[in-house]
Amino acid sequence: MTDERRIRITDGTTEVVAVLNNSNIADSVWDALPFSGRAQHWGDEAYFPIPVTAELGTDATDVVEVGTVAYWPPGSAMCLFWGPTPASRGDECRAASPVSVIGKIEGDPQLLATVTSDATLTISQLN
Repeated sequence: MTDERRIRITDGTTEVVAVLNNSNIADSVWDALPFSGRAQHWGDEAYFPIPVTAELGTDATDVVEVGTVAYWPPGSAMCLFWGPTPASRGDECRAASPVSVIGKIEGDPQLLATVTSDATLTISQLN
């Protein structure tokens, strides 16, 4: 039996699966599921408000890996990274300000590039 907490992120056409980590913020996200939010793009990042309010974790960072799922406190938002943002230097994924990493997308995060700005994303528990 696995203790991985897998989530489905979909706009009804595109779907990606992510695994949440064991942070307190990821716990709060898991407990709040399912929820939906209207996606906004910032370069190769989609973000959207979620019904979770939390402070930054102690490991907060503004540079993350491709495929990172993060929580951004100023917008109470989930952030999905698949490439550079306007704040990036080179090919890095750089958030507007520090985020708490809460998970990782399985498979190809580039699929998120097909999700349009203003699309409604639904996030639900997969297992």
